[in-house]
Amino acid sequence: IFLSLQLFGTIVWILVASTQIPLPLLQGWVMFVAVTAWFLSIVFLSVFLFGYANRLAVNWNQADFIFHGTTFVFYFGAFLLQAATTSLHHFPRNFNSTTQERILNGREYNISIAASVCA
Repeated sequence: IFLSLQLFGTIVWILVASTQIPLPLLQGWVMFVAVTAWFLSIVFLSVFLFGYANRLAVNWNQADFIFHGTTFVFYFGAFLLQAATTSLHHFPRNFNSTTQERILNGREYNISIAASVCA
């Protein structure tokens, strides 16, 4: 489970970072969730790989449940925000401008769809 969390978190991280991030407030939260969950899963995995789980008096079943439950809630929120950003692709970037520049161009729209699916 940790490796899939790291894999998909890395994919979301790369996909969101590869766009121009038209809505920093929404996509900033997506990046925060992806980077934080990735880092914490590395720390959690390291605890088990290096044998610290045997030395620390912690209920690891409960810690695992809380970690994955919290990660699920945050990733679900990140998915909703990334999907909301994706759904705004047809709106113009500047409402007062005469140019037809969109919030997301075709390439960024496709990347945003992939980031939403991976989140």
